[in-house]
Amino acid sequence: MNITVVCVGRLKEKYLVRAVEEYKKRLRSYCRLKIIEVEDEKTWENMSKREEELVKAREGERILKAAKPSSYVIALAIEGVQMSSEDLADYIQDLGVKGKSDITFIIGGSIGLSDEVLSRSHLKLSFSLMTFPHQLMRVILLEQIYRSFKIIRGEPYHK
Repeated sequence: MNITVVCVGRLKEKYLVRAVEEYKKRLRSYCRLKIIEVEDEKTWENMSKREEELVKAREGERILKAAKPSSYVIALAIEGVQMSSEDLADYIQDLGVKGKSDITFIIGGSIGLSDEVLSRSHLKLSFSLMTFPHQLMRVILLEQIYRSFKIIRGEPYHK
């Protein structure tokens, strides 16, 4: 299976870079993983709705260019469906059974995803009603993808 993670912005904190590298190493046995970082737009406090929409649109254009047209797209969005780890594993396994072996996960920037990106997505997935820094979400997502493959293969993983 091919898994692509399209992320807005670059990781700056060394501890997050190390965590991502660890999960990339772990996932080698289960899938071909590609992480694509697209440039983020500058944001500031008290942006108007119009300014926020412009930022999301610019980032969205970059995201959509990075996502293959044939890929099954899962956007991380707070308003999306919530799943347990087992549900996510079943979902990924079901996609593979249906011949969808190219999955792209999208992590937006600090103010979210454009409507165009959300419309392109086959699934909007929420990890929580809480807000997480988008850089940290990369690590959380990779951990859940790894956990999913462990569940799919019936391999032990801590609960």
